[in-house]
Amino acid sequence: MEDMRALGVREPDVLTRVTEYLPQIIAFIAKLVERKMAYASSGSVYLSLDAFRDAGHHYRKLSGGSGSTSAAEMAEGEGALAAGGGGEKRNANDFVLWKASKPGEPAWESPWGPGRPGWHIECSVVASDILGNNMDIHSGGEDLKFPHHDNEIAQSEACGLGVCAMANGNNGSSNVANQWVNYFTHTGHLHIEGLKMSKSLKNFITIRQALEQNSSRLLRLLFLLAGGWDQPMNYSQQTMEDARSKETTFKSFFRQVEALSRNYAYYDDPVGWTNTTDDGKQNLDQDLYNSLLETQRIVHESLLDNFNTKEAMLSLLNIISDANAYLRTPKVRPAVLTLKSIAVYVTQMLKVFGVVTGNDDFGFEVGGGNEEGNSSSNSSDNHTTMIQTLASFREQVRNQALAAVKNSNNGSSTEDTIASFKSILQTCDNLRDELLPPLGVRLEDRGGDDCSMWNLEDPKDLMRELAEKKERDAAARRKKLGNQHTTKQKELTKAIDAARDPKSLFRDETLYKEWDPDTGLPTKNMDGTDVSAGQTKKKKKALDKHTKLHNDLMKKTNSNPQSLIDRLTKELETIAQQMNE
Repeated sequence: MEDMRALGVREPDVLTRVTEYLPQIIAFIAKLVERKMAYASSGSVYLSLDAFRDAGHHYRKLSGGSGSTSAAEMAEGEGALAAGGGGEKRNANDFVLWKASKPGEPAWESPWGPGRPGWHIECSVVASDILGNNMDIHSGGEDLKFPHHDNEIAQSEACGLGVCAMANGNNGSSNVANQWVNYFTHTGHLHIEGLKMSKSLKNFITIRQALEQNSSRLLRLLFLLAGGWDQPMNYSQQTMEDARSKETTFKSFFRQVEALSRNYAYYDDPVGWTNTTDDGKQNLDQDLYNSLLETQRIVHESLLDNFNTKEAMLSLLNIISDANAYLRTPKVRPAVLTLKSIAVYVTQMLKVFGVVTGNDDFGFEVGGGNEEGNSSSNSSDNHTTMIQTLASFREQVRNQALAAVKNSNNGSSTEDTIASFKSILQTCDNLRDELLPPLGVRLEDRGGDDCSMWNLEDPKDLMRELAEKKERDAAARRKKLGNQHTTKQKELTKAIDAARDPKSLFRDETLYKEWDPDTGLPTKNMDGTDVSAGQTKKKKKALDKHTKLHNDLMKKTNSNPQSLIDRLTKELETIAQQMNE
């Protein structure tokens, strides 16, 4: 239950235990025996599929086929309950309702002796006690279709549960049969990194482990964006990153609309749909509103189509994409009320999907949200004036510092003054990045002459984003420093090589015995033979190349190459130290 609450799943109306239903289970089985739909054998009780079919029922309604169950299917479906029942059954496909217990096994007294309930019987007994004779919708995983749900249907309808329906018996006569469940829904399997989750594959992950890495909102977005509720769902780093990206898209749009709504003066600002294309033939505001209407149509039709939440979610993201493109239009005067209508509709649908739980008109709840609403409508009014004042103050200081740095770069100030102004800017950034996020305040600088934009958000989300940003920045810094280190190392190696006296380039006494005193080229090999003309030509070419590099270095360093080598060595040490910080 704690895991379900953490995921944002509502509590059930009723909780039951099988051990609390033993008398009702025994009575249910006894009724099946009385109706001659079940029989006792060696202390166990089995449902008779032959009697079931003779009464006009069809077995394996969900999984199809002839109704015959193989030994492998029986073993997989019944497990230990199927063991040892071969000689007790009238039909190999009959399944156990009550299993006689062996010494040491759990056991309850019954008319057939000590035993325990079969795997399927508890569901029929408990469901009929709580919900009555007929259920409209019954859900479960795809792997429960057979044998569990097929056997539930059989034992329930054999006991007379369900609404009446006509059916044909094996002898061709018409009989009255019962339909216990109107609709079954079977969810797809959960896959981990592309493989079905299984303890045997050691890719098992619990809800709590998933929540340690992701918020419940992200997990719900993953479910909604999967191929379909009845299709396999893949939980992987890639799919979670995709869900996180979609969450960021929603957040960013809500922040923009909130800022526009906060600063919108209905009596002073222009109203109406006045934005058009340059040729005046297309009304951008009307187009945006039409996109909203089209989105509402697509979402409605998608949900009518087997609850296709993926298409519905993609449609919501598409209208946000249209709105963002609209806001990026040069010189656009945003139709704030239309944008707010989009944000409200998107939020309403996210509330239906359980992604949003607060009571705000639009946007994600602050602080995680709850049924009573833990959102900005309850807290932002108390802090709006303070935050707006703080943001305006910071903006003024920041703009003045930027102007001063710009003037200083034009030569009107000293380096110390520039450093002071940069320090002011850093202080402003620290307020934005370090001080406000723990308080649940997001402050963003906007380009051009636009004011800074602020929003109230969940402090945990902001701190997580800040930590992720710091890690990305640190990784980028490490990569940059690594590239600098590689470049400096190459430069140092090149300088050391170029600093070498050209005459000593081939001074290797393990290879050569004599050298030309003017050029330093080798003339005699160690064995006393002359260096060949071909080798001399190659070495002459290499010597000329090295001599040019050496002369260039000497000119560059005023005949003091060691000073360059020392400087590069020191720079390498500094970079290495920064990489280890």
